[in-house]
Parts: sequence; C-alpha cells; structure tokens
Amino acid sequence: MEKRNLTIYWIATSLMSVGMLGSGLAQIAHAKEMVDLVVPLGYPLYILYIIGVWKILGVIAILVPGFKLLKEWAYAGFFFVMTGALISHLASGDYGLKGLIGPFMQTIFIITSWYFRPANRKIITTTASFA
Repeated sequence: MEKRNLTIYWIATSLMSVGMLGSGLAQIAHAKEMVDLVVPLGYPLYILYIIGVWKILGVIAILVPGFKLLKEWAYAGFFFVMTGALISHLASGDYGLKGLIGPFMQTIFIITSWYFRPANRKIITTTASFA
C-alpha cells in the first residue's frame, strides 16, 4: 500500500510540476497561447508575470525536501490559481476545451499530489488517538 501511494504521489507531483513549470515559463515569456487565454478574460497582461513567477517558485517549494509549511502554501496557491482559472473561463462564457482542460487536470493533479504526499512532507505526521 505504501509503495502504491508513493508511486501515485510521484506521478501526480511530476505531472503537476511539469504543467506548472511549463505554463509558468510560458506566462513569464508572454507566449502567444497564454496571452490568448488571458486577454478574453479581462485580466491585465502583467498578471502573467506574477502568476508565472509564483508557479515556478511553488514547484521548487514542493519538490525540495523540508519546508513543510511552505509546501502547504504552494499547494494552496496552485489550487486557488487553477480553480480561479477554471471559474474565470466558465464565468466569461469560455466553454472551450482549450481553456478548461488545463486548469481542470492540474486541479486533479494538485489534489492527488497533496493527498498522497508522504508523511515526511506533511506538517503533522502522527495520527490522533481518541482512546
């Protein structure tokens, strides 16, 4: 069971990290596909710099050993950014697969990575006893 959970964790974390790192770099570079996704939503283009830098820092925080509280903040930030992107596309009437699939899949990877993370990457590693 432990090996299975660790495998699930690393697969989800790898997919999340590659997606966040790639999109973060594309956002900082103002790649055309990122600009085309953000402009119709009404957000200013400088938001791409902010989100891109935070995504890259979040990936680093999650992958390096230690810094358990920082990892929790990174997971929370990723969750807020991806669900915010998903809601932004839906609220603006953009129901296209291109704008929805990325945030949706990343949200799944974030939740899965967070849920299956090993005990040494959690803030609390003991279980409560009510006896």
